[in-house]
Amino acid sequence: MARLRSFSLLVLAAMLLLGGGLLPAPVHAQSATTADIRQMLERRDQQIKKILRGTDQYTAGQRAELKTLINGVIDFEVMGQRALGPHWDDLSAEQRSEFVSVFRDVVRAQSMSDLGVYNSKVTYDQIEAQGDSAFVRTRTKYKGRTTPVEYVLQRRGGEWRAEDIIVDGVSTAEGYARSFQTVVRQRGFETLMKSLRKKRDEVTATGETGGVR
Repeated sequence: MARLRSFSLLVLAAMLLLGGGLLPAPVHAQSATTADIRQMLERRDQQIKKILRGTDQYTAGQRAELKTLINGVIDFEVMGQRALGPHWDDLSAEQRSEFVSVFRDVVRAQSMSDLGVYNSKVTYDQIEAQGDSAFVRTRTKYKGRTTPVEYVLQRRGGEWRAEDIIVDGVSTAEGYARSFQTVVRQRGFETLMKSLRKKRDEVTATGETGGVR
């Protein structure tokens, strides 16, 4: 499952880059919608930094809040459906529900592995919105390296959610699709689930204990 693990880390990198500090950047012809998107991300960033400020030891409650703030923007059901592609239609409602739940747990647990990354700086280069679809292009600077990070957003039920995150030109959703669909095609859906469950147990056991006071 080397490919499965590598793409798990790709999504982890994308999740980590979502939490950086925001620097003012020009947004051309900024509409009310794009302003709302920027405000949403800025507010989320401020909440994350408020918890992180001045310590590297966090209570269990703080870690739970951070996990929710960091990952709350992601639409795991849509991303999971895209990851499985045509295999999604072959699953029962119960199988779909478990897959999305385990997939979400893996990403959420991984996102807590290096909380210091959420102090990185992000510059907004572009925010575009048309109807219920939006695109955000940023540049993130962390440990001296600048990385382009782009978000594909969709509004559902009045909330904007990320359906894909493109890190340095690499699509998270497409990466998972290649990995997951290969496993399902060659070895079956239950093999994929066994691997994801094992990964969830590993990262949860590690992530829940780090930096807790």
